[in-house]
Amino acid sequence: MNEMLDSDNIELNEDLNLNNEACDYENLIARLKEIKKIISLLEKTIFK
Repeated sequence: MNEMLDSDNIELNEDLNLNNEACDYENLIARLKEIKKIISLLEKTIFK
């Protein structure tokens, strides 16, 4: 019985870790897109 609970906890932790990683990845992509926009605006300003 205790082994089943441990197994369930491990699976739950793995799912949470995957969700956190996916969320972190999505946040990283969003930040990179923002940085890309800022760089583009700076280039336009510099090369006027």
